[in-house]
Amino acid sequence: MLQYKESGRGKILVLVHGFCESNVIWKNFQSQLSEKYHVICPDLPGFGKSPLKVKDIGIAYYAEMLKELLSFLDVEQCCMIGHSLGGYVTLAFAEKYPAMLNSFGLFNSTAFADSTEKKDSRNKTIQFIEKHGVEMFAQSFVAPLFYAENRTRLKEEIGLMTSIAGASSKEGVIEATKAMRDRQDRVSVLKNTSLPVLFIIGKEDTAVPIEKSLEQCYLPADSTVYFIKGVGHMGMLEAEEKTMKMIDAFLNRI
Repeated sequence: MLQYKESGRGKILVLVHGFCESNVIWKNFQSQLSEKYHVICPDLPGFGKSPLKVKDIGIAYYAEMLKELLSFLDVEQCCMIGHSLGGYVTLAFAEKYPAMLNSFGLFNSTAFADSTEKKDSRNKTIQFIEKHGVEMFAQSFVAPLFYAENRTRLKEEIGLMTSIAGASSKEGVIEATKAMRDRQDRVSVLKNTSLPVLFIIGKEDTAVPIEKSLEQCYLPADSTVYFIKGVGHMGMLEAEEKTMKMIDAFLNRI
């Protein structure tokens, strides 16, 4: 079963980390939001303290592991918000287990499948990691996720994220890369859901370009959309207090 951190009481909020991250990414969110909510932060398989015990997985596998964890914790319904890879997982969860959600959110993430160019980039990532290892990959991967103008200010946070990424298991990172590369388009999940959906979008995000975010954020019947200037792909660190308030406001209206 997945490893996780849990605290607080009230409405249940599940925060799902992204690629080469762990639940440590949500440390301050959990600390503050658990004053009002029951916050659960899992480590996805192959990251943090959750081992990956199988191969040839897909995005749906991560959703199944979250379902197993939430069932173990007797969670009947929750709000699930995922960052990047965590957003892909959240969409798969919404597709497979909609009755377990009262709302969900995409934090710097997308419902679209990878483009051919992006798939090629994933393949190069796999080749690099197989040859040089995860730690060397982390050295070049993490900093560009942050908007250039924030990198000096967030030098400590970038160092922490580089350390977390570098400590991820080689198998976990490679399998996650394959899962992201091969994931299906889940735009239909956004189109068909009757649940409230939150979008938090960094205007300077190069991993999920704003053009793609604009194409998806109007699709749900009930959307709450935030665009943040001067923020790249790591909104929870680049604009911590601001994004925390966005999540709080969204939960308040559910």
